Amino acid sequence: MAKKKPLSHVDSAGKLRMVDVTGKRSTLRRAYASCVVRTVADIGALGQRDDGVEPLHASRLAGIQAAKQTANIIPLCHPLNLNDIHVDLVVKSQCIEISATVAAKHRTGVEMEALTACAFAALGIISSLVDLDPNAQIDDLVLLRKSGGKSGDWGRLVDAPLGNLSR
Repeated sequence: MAKKKPLSHVDSAGKLRMVDVTGKRSTLRRAYASCVVRTVADIGALGQRDDGVEPLHASRLAGIQAAKQTANIIPLCHPLNLNDIHVDLVVKSQCIEISATVAAKHRTGVEMEALTACAFAALGIISSLVDLDPNAQIDDLVLLRKSGGKSGDWGRLVDAPLGNLSR
């Protein structure tokens, strides 16, 4: 039986702790996450309109702002100076696909920031759909790829449906 790897945020006495990254080298780190908001509502009007109005703009901004505040939202996350955040929303017939790419030059990764960006953008969409479809839901919140740091590049064994990690 393989030895279990210890949880990074738990010390040898079983107490929660922030991971010490002082000995790590600062490198460019990127993370790419996605999720889907599913609804039965007619959401075609939520995409870019002919008059240039973008109803999903507030949800995109919610994702960007949340990524910047991840250390204040998720316990034990390191506060990071993020260098780049992209949140993309793709409106389909009965879903909105959300992707986030986050980058920073730091001693720790930006995976939680990318996931937080997706989650909060999705919550912004749910908030705008509550009258149209109270059963709208967020599905498949997942980290798809990351790069940089001691552990190097990592990606799921499925193709990412959205975005581009090379941003």
